[in-house]
Amino acid sequence: MSISLDIEHLRTLVAIAESGGFTKAAAVRHISQPALSQHVRLLERTLKRRLFEKDGRTMRFTPDGERVLVEARKILATHDASLALLEVANPTTITVGCVEHAVEQMLPELLHALTQAFPETGTRFEIGRSTQLYDSVAKGSVDLAFVLDPSGQAAGHQVGLLPLHWYASPSRTTVSTATTADTFNLVAFEEPCGLRERALALLAEAGHQVEVTATSTTLEGVLAGVRAGLGTALLPGIGGRPQGVVERSSLPAAGTAHLRMIARRGLDEAVEETALATGRDFLAATPPLRLISNA
Repeated sequence: MSISLDIEHLRTLVAIAESGGFTKAAAVRHISQPALSQHVRLLERTLKRRLFEKDGRTMRFTPDGERVLVEARKILATHDASLALLEVANPTTITVGCVEHAVEQMLPELLHALTQAFPETGTRFEIGRSTQLYDSVAKGSVDLAFVLDPSGQAAGHQVGLLPLHWYASPSRTTVSTATTADTFNLVAFEEPCGLRERALALLAEAGHQVEVTATSTTLEGVLAGVRAGLGTALLPGIGGRPQGVVERSSLPAAGTAHLRMIARRGLDEAVEETALATGRDFLAATPPLRLISNA
């Protein structure tokens, strides 16, 4: 069976060498650090050799890793030179990714702005979870994406802050949360999910024993679980409270989540700047009380 090396994984390897570490390389590549580490693991699995080893609190290339790095640079140089010789044109369609929570409100504004700025270029949208969109941008299948970052430490440009709120069905708002012995029922997105981690941490700090009673990969699935009375969910978003749920203000304040924009390597700067400015302008013009999101 033939062995193939992923070009994007090789770019990650070179980025680690040139930026001096995994964290900085993730920022350069506009991907999360877990996604970057996965690139390395897949390369190691394909080549059946270790590329990095621990050096105190940091990671350094192994001798095998140094040899692979040399070949990676050669492969990328040949690959990029071939594309230039073939005169591969920039795509005539801009692919924009967005988390579900901001789709209905932000995408019409983005479509209008991109159409006005680039009338000869089409626009296509991809809706998904932040983890998926990070990978799609890294692979180049999505040009830019608006993603949710509850930690505030992910790569990309900050667009704005979204308040986080606890939501439950009206029938559950009277359930007591004062006693630590009672189990707190949580509805959440499937892992990995920063909002889920934030909710679990906040509830644990408040002394609640938490049981995740329902999970979903989609926003609508999470909201369906909340409306059915299966538990409470922590959600951000834009455009007002979701229908059929009420806010549980008695629970711990959850703060905000960052909305970020990430862009693939090599994207036209004008496209990137137009999308970023549109996102920032939209959030700046949105009244704070309406920033009750769905994430």
